[in-house]
Amino acid sequence: MYTPPLFKTDRAAALAFAEARGFGTVCAWDGARPIASSLPFYLSYADDGTPRAAFHVARNNPLLKLADGKTPWLMAVNGADAYLSPDWYVSPDQVPTWLYQAVHLTGTVRTLSDAELGPHLDALSAKFESRLAPKPPWTTAKMTAGRLDAMKKAIVGLMMSVDEVEGSFKLAQQKSDADFMGAANALAQQPQAAAQVISGEMRALRPQLDYKSSTPVSASAD
Repeated sequence: MYTPPLFKTDRAAALAFAEARGFGTVCAWDGARPIASSLPFYLSYADDGTPRAAFHVARNNPLLKLADGKTPWLMAVNGADAYLSPDWYVSPDQVPTWLYQAVHLTGTVRTLSDAELGPHLDALSAKFESRLAPKPPWTTAKMTAGRLDAMKKAIVGLMMSVDEVEGSFKLAQQKSDADFMGAANALAQQPQAAAQVISGEMRALRPQLDYKSSTPVSASAD
């Protein structure tokens, strides 16, 4: 990942972002072309502190041939992103750009044993079911044994041992307070949910600014 120093986030923040997001795209090279799949995951940590990303794929997924514990894989975890118009800055002579948050995890991948697959599925569903509280969580105990076994036979669990953690949070950090406020306020007024999320992340970076007193520059301004 190319990350200018100003946008580079620290390891702890990058891992926290990846865990909170819980969805990414894994990619590996098969010697001729890249193979990729988008999927949910959760993080755990080995006794020595090494992060581990656990996920699963369909049994027929070509990625499985590359899960040899030696071939490095990349998992890209993307958050909200938004287009930023130069008209929203106070300063002249600006250019369009795109704001985003992204984390890349790199490491080797092995398959989970049959004994590990059940706990993996329980942990994965528990992670996301907890976000639906106060709804009673769904668990695999609600499935008949035969149906659960059939579904488990159709997938293979995987575990990435994360060797490298990279994070880039591009949130207009290089801009002056006036330009920063103008951009954050304009994004907050956009209909896209992602633009509003990015605005919230920007405001969290500079909470001391008085955003209410800053009026976004109109996109139709001369």
